[in-house]
Amino acid sequence: MSKILVIEDEAAIRRVLVKILSEENEKYQLEEAEDGLAGIEKIKKEDFDLVLCDIKMPKMDGVEVLEAIKKIKPEIPIVMISGHGDLDTAVNTMRLGAFDYISKPPDLNRLLNTVRHALDKKELVTENKILKKKVSKKYEMIGASDAISQIKDIIDKVAPTDARVLITGPNGTGKELVAHWLHEKSERAKGNMIEVNCAAIPSELIESELFGHVKGAFTSAIKERAGKFEAANGGSIFLDEIGDMSLSAQAKVLRALQESKIQRVGSDKDIKVDVRIIAATNKDLKAEIEKGNFREDLYHRLAVILINVPALNERRDDIPMLITHFASKISSEQGTAIKTFSPKAIQLLQEYDWTGNIRELRNVVERLIILGGKEVSEQDVKLFASK
Repeated sequence: MSKILVIEDEAAIRRVLVKILSEENEKYQLEEAEDGLAGIEKIKKEDFDLVLCDIKMPKMDGVEVLEAIKKIKPEIPIVMISGHGDLDTAVNTMRLGAFDYISKPPDLNRLLNTVRHALDKKELVTENKILKKKVSKKYEMIGASDAISQIKDIIDKVAPTDARVLITGPNGTGKELVAHWLHEKSERAKGNMIEVNCAAIPSELIESELFGHVKGAFTSAIKERAGKFEAANGGSIFLDEIGDMSLSAQAKVLRALQESKIQRVGSDKDIKVDVRIIAATNKDLKAEIEKGNFREDLYHRLAVILINVPALNERRDDIPMLITHFASKISSEQGTAIKTFSPKAIQLLQEYDWTGNIRELRNVVERLIILGGKEVSEQDVKLFASK
């Protein structure tokens, strides 16, 4: 059912609009507001799929109402109602975000067509938002254990915000999946998600990698180059293994967090950036702070929300589900029939000591699919899953 709000100070016109729309579609739920202030109060309290708003009204004119609604609930399409002398203003409201305008007295066909198109647009916007909230299968988090359910719940609460997140946990537990979930379920999903493995980049190059450099900044800087922060502008940057970042680079990251500005290596020119930082580490950063290897002020800036990803040994109940997932994915990649695992094979795999966590489990599942029988047996596990 589509909910429509009619904001019109002339009661006779308001009644005509409501009557026309009610007769057109019994599923339209109509509400009225006698002026702009009353309309805005309703919008603050209720959800509407469409607003019809007069331009000339007392207390608050239609242009002011339009601007206010766009700040409160920008996704609502707004159709302006204009008198003959308001046409120039009506056209201007289109630049301010109005969906369309109709003239007084309203032409029946024009009114109904405009309302249908506006509601169709609202439905598409809603569908797109739902799709954006769904995470691609590539970064699907598999598991129903209490620990994983709690992480998913935190992500759902945190993702829509711009709060910085620090993800901790041993290597191979899937910290990068958490980072991707945070990005893909956020409003920044339309922007880039840039990944930087701080441990894989030499300390002398990390600043150039993150912030870019100007030509001649160092020996191999033969041309100007933008860094990862600029590439992530409007999106998110994932700083993996941030515990391995040099203190010099940490200082620059801290400035980027504090001021939303960066400087390319060799330049004193500030560049504004709008980036959400998600960081991850397998180290105890508090211990690293004590050793003088990590800045305490940066830690507190990054750790607004802390998410700890448990080792696989701490979530053994998820292993059967993970085995099924990996078996299906690997078989699809190899173009072979999906192999099943016998209950005893799964039980034995659940009892293993998974020091390499999920990454190790995936490798073992692949090995068993290649070397095991049509159904992977307990004997196959004993023969081919040994460490």
